[in-house]
Amino acid sequence: MKKTFLFTSESVTEGHPDRLCDTVSDAIVDRFLQQDPYSHIVTECALSKGIVFVAARFASKATVDIPEIARQVVGAVGYRKEDFNAAECTVVTSLIAQSLDQRYEWDERELTDRELDRITVRNQTTQFGFACNQTAELMPFPITMANRLARQLTLARENKTVAYLSPDCTTQVGVEFENRKPNRIHSITLIAGPQAGSHVDAVQLRSDLLAHVVDPAFADQTIRPDDRTDIFINPRGAFPKSGPAAHSGMTGRKTASDTYGGYARHSGSALSGKGPCRIDRVGAYVARYAAKNVVAAGLAEECELQLSYTIGQARPVSIQVSTFGTGQIDENTIKRRLEDCVDFRLGAIIRKFELRYLPSKYKGAFYQMLPAHGHLGTSFTELPWERTDLSAQLR
Repeated sequence: MKKTFLFTSESVTEGHPDRLCDTVSDAIVDRFLQQDPYSHIVTECALSKGIVFVAARFASKATVDIPEIARQVVGAVGYRKEDFNAAECTVVTSLIAQSLDQRYEWDERELTDRELDRITVRNQTTQFGFACNQTAELMPFPITMANRLARQLTLARENKTVAYLSPDCTTQVGVEFENRKPNRIHSITLIAGPQAGSHVDAVQLRSDLLAHVVDPAFADQTIRPDDRTDIFINPRGAFPKSGPAAHSGMTGRKTASDTYGGYARHSGSALSGKGPCRIDRVGAYVARYAAKNVVAAGLAEECELQLSYTIGQARPVSIQVSTFGTGQIDENTIKRRLEDCVDFRLGAIIRKFELRYLPSKYKGAFYQMLPAHGHLGTSFTELPWERTDLSAQLR
């Protein structure tokens, strides 16, 4: 196992077209579940200059104005009209209303254990969950800092300290590891430009981003940029355009930054745009929950959980645990403890995390917040799959 290496992770801000498509897709999921918690909904979005395309398949009693939701989400990001005019853009939809018998109309909170066994998955998938002790939130350090920089870019624009920034920015953090532990910041790359109509030279941009983005992001960190850290600001030069005017977007193209920044394995399936009955979304959440509790319990410094599901089965057909040589006890024992403590069946996952009712609890905007704020780790609220309430039981 390699002990010394350099690893980089990338993140993007909420106005990046890919991230924006994730947000539109999840906003639609929220609205369906808010009106009808038993909705079956899958939706995808594509975005380009002056146009938004939304495809959705749903079985629901809800009535949702999908074009209006798309306009609201895109408009709230804060593009100037020269970059993207949400009010006047073209919204194209492809909507398939399915029979209501496609809904899982059962209240999992009232089902017996045997009844939960009859709730089988409709998609085959292998999902991964990971946790490590590199950060307080038990996430890999590179993606944690890349996400922090992305959020700080958004804050700097919203609180007017760097008001001219575009909502579309990209971050990357390179970290040197020794003995599989973060040792120093090798490099930071920020791709950030001004909105249409703003005139800012490279010197001012660099000064503003160092003062209002980089320094605050690392302020409470033990490992910070040093004299040898390379900090690149728009290394290919200024960007005259940004957002959908410059490049297109699509749901599900940022799965690495949605999860572990490439540091650990993840499924190729998109997380956004799917209701809670899709195991290729919620399986990633329960896998993260299990792995995080293993690390929080002190059973390992790193833990990866693999869950494989097959269509027509309620339980995963395979559960694998790897601690990469950091376990305090053997991996088979950890696996047995997890199987005793965590119910990996679809119905049990939905019940454990209250996944049908979170949109109503958060006034119609729960899943919508995840793409920009983080599906995993620190987010806009304590996510149910980020709790460490099983750590004592696992010990």
